[in-house]
Amino acid sequence: MASFRFQIYILAVCAGLVIQSSCNGHSGLQKKHVALFIFGDSLYDPGNNNYINTTKDFQANWLPYGETFFRYPTGRFSDGRLIPDFIAEYAKLPIIPAYLQPGLKDYTYGVNFASGGAGALVESHQGFVIDLKTQRSQFKKVEKQLRQKLGEAEAYTLLSKAVYLISIGSNDYSIPLATNTSHDEYVGWVIGNLTSWIKDVYKKGGRKFGFSSLAPLASVPSMRVIQPGNTGPSGEEVTALVKLHNRLLSKVLTKLKKELQGFKYSKLNLYTYAKERINHPSKYGFKEGKAACCGSGPYGGIYTCGGKRGVTEYELCGNVTEYVFFDSVHPTERVYEQVSKLWWGQNLKELFEV
Repeated sequence: MASFRFQIYILAVCAGLVIQSSCNGHSGLQKKHVALFIFGDSLYDPGNNNYINTTKDFQANWLPYGETFFRYPTGRFSDGRLIPDFIAEYAKLPIIPAYLQPGLKDYTYGVNFASGGAGALVESHQGFVIDLKTQRSQFKKVEKQLRQKLGEAEAYTLLSKAVYLISIGSNDYSIPLATNTSHDEYVGWVIGNLTSWIKDVYKKGGRKFGFSSLAPLASVPSMRVIQPGNTGPSGEEVTALVKLHNRLLSKVLTKLKKELQGFKYSKLNLYTYAKERINHPSKYGFKEGKAACCGSGPYGGIYTCGGKRGVTEYELCGNVTEYVFFDSVHPTERVYEQVSKLWWGQNLKELFEV
């Protein structure tokens, strides 16, 4: 069954390819194509966590995850595709595969390093996820492999034309904060690590970046339910941290644009886009903005979707397209598609112009 599903996945990937030869072990590289490298957390993870030693809290490799588009679970924390999947489609690229996917050797279209639960800080869910520091190490291995395969000049051209997407920070603010630390200092650490990642990629040739602001984390279904044993920050504290993070990120990006020659970026205002759909679902074609399609308890806020996280019983809605949230934490494919279209039309598209 597993190998059959893997074959279906390969067919799905190949169906999205601009040039089919890449499924025959060749890159089939377009003369004018822009690679896509993806970093971050569960909003962007295509299934890397399927291949690491972790708990079910940090995996989504069972139904009903993946049922809308793939028809089987891929490890994505949604009913279907994520933002990077849509962006790849708009850029006429194949679906960008998970870095840890077995047998993956061709990185000429890019690769996805994102890991559900990952943070910019190593301490965030340490030991259960692939943190940003480790994702950076993985990228360096890919960069080295590209230089060996393509030669220095061609590899540098590929890396400098590539677009680098990242979604990081949410998990740094959903865990107990370091004691005796002010909000300013704590957010400064997170943004500092993100800035270090930018400069690291820039040194390797990266010039074009796409950033997602943090979503309104206090508005997700799981935050509407009082969870037993919860030691993380309150909803009010989370909102303050998220807003501070988003403000500081904007300042840092403006500063880097002045400091780093050729540095270009596009920012997705996920906070506003998500908040609008949560508070006014009917305006955007949804019926339910606050409760999860899949989960249990009030608002579907208990993280039981699929019945693999300790509690086997859960509820599943009849029509996922009516919901903003798929599970207790993550949006539906329909939300991802809407915000991806907005981002692409806003100015992300320009980064993919060769």
